[in-house]
Formats: sequence, structure tokens, C-alpha cells
Amino acid sequence: MIDFIMVPAVMTIITLGVYKLFELFVCKKERIMLIEKMDERGLFPRMDVPKLCGSSFSFAALKIGCLLVGMGLGLLLGYLICYATVPDYFTANRDWMYRETVSLIYGACVLGVGGIGLIAAFIIELKLSKK
Repeated sequence: MIDFIMVPAVMTIITLGVYKLFELFVCKKERIMLIEKMDERGLFPRMDVPKLCGSSFSFAALKIGCLLVGMGLGLLLGYLICYATVPDYFTANRDWMYRETVSLIYGACVLGVGGIGLIAAFIIELKLSKK
């Protein structure tokens, strides 16, 4: 019954395992550099805390929020377009052409409006960094 899920699950586990193994060896150099810096400055180095007004502040929450809002609006827009243009959208017996059209509409709307959300986050970030 669940044979169809085993191959992707095993491939995902193997891929993540190899990725984490490579990440472990790559981050080893960074950890050694941090330990060397701790020896130069003392036992506890001062951590740089991002400031709201400074240029070192990260706008990651703004970017993620605008991206998620854009993706949600893209899904809503895709649904409205499919509801208005695809005949028999709610019937279960759709052929291949209708399924491909619907998936294309949803994908284009999500990517397009999500990109617009990231552009809006960039513009907001520029305006806030000028202040």
C-alpha cells in the first residue's frame, strides 16, 4: 500500500545525510576560526548585536513575511483565475490538458506574486535603511 512512498523517503534521508555530513566538515574550519578568535580577545568575545537603525540589521522576517503573503495571494489569484476560466473546474473527471493548465496557472501565480512580495520587501528595506 505504501510502497510508492518508500523510494522518495529513502532518497530524501540519504540526500539529507550526505548534505549534513558535508556541512559538518565545512563548518569545522569556521568553528576552529571562532576558537582562535576567542583566544585572541579573551574567553568570551563580544557578540555583535544587530541594531534597528544601523545597516547591520537583518530584514529576514520582513522578507519571509512578504514572500509568504505573496504566495498566499498568488494561490488565491490562481484559484480565482481557474474558477473563472477553466470549464468544469470542480468536476472530478478532468482530462490531462485541464490538469496541466490548472497547475501552470497556479505555479505562475504563486511565483509571480511571491516575487512581487520580495520586491516589495526590498523596497521597504531600502526605505527603512535610509531613515
